[in-house]
Amino acid sequence: MADTPFDPFTPAGSAALIVYLDIKSPYAFIAKDPTRALGQRLGIDIDWRPLTLNIPSYLGSARLDKKGKVVESKRSSGQWASVKYAYADARRYAALQRYTLRGTEKIWDTSLVHIGFIWAKQQGSEVLDRFLDEVYERFWRRDFDAENLLTVTQALQQADAAVEGFEAFAAGPGREQHDSMQSVIFDAGIFGVPSYVLEGEVYFGREHLPRVRWILEGRRGSAPDVSLGRLEGC
Repeated sequence: MADTPFDPFTPAGSAALIVYLDIKSPYAFIAKDPTRALGQRLGIDIDWRPLTLNIPSYLGSARLDKKGKVVESKRSSGQWASVKYAYADARRYAALQRYTLRGTEKIWDTSLVHIGFIWAKQQGSEVLDRFLDEVYERFWRRDFDAENLLTVTQALQQADAAVEGFEAFAAGPGREQHDSMQSVIFDAGIFGVPSYVLEGEVYFGREHLPRVRWILEGRRGSAPDVSLGRLEGC
């Protein structure tokens, strides 16, 4: 992606589908495995991309202590209700995948770990898959500091990624690439995760996987309703 102009709607290489994720999104976390399974089932490549959300701009911000007690809040009662529901909803599906999903202690700046995302992606899909698995599982156990360079570097090493030069990349060209990508993504109207981009259209939310599958399989039969279509592994 660094060698050609970034296009938020056109998959790179042979990929048939673009998927935007943010490490700090519980909905992106529970979408990762079913989306990967769909790609494997259909034999297609997926162009995974980081989208760094500005959550305080629409859901306010808060900070908890180690015991889960709120020690700082800049949220309305309505924003708190939305956040609590999102976690409760995501936990239902995380449990089906046997994942731990704990509420975060603050609104994390995930730009650094997303620069790691870009770095891992440059080393191939298998490295990226391992990196995303390592980071997502640890982050939602509250065992991953997404703003710490050493922590991100160690996650890259756990994914068998080469890390020589990563620190310089994160401080320079990687930061520039990340920030430029985010500007283009938001200007294109892609605002949430997980978002699926297929044939130039954006589908926001894991509930669209049945339709995404239907399109990728050649639109055989009737289009599935979001509420009725079923995808194995979801």
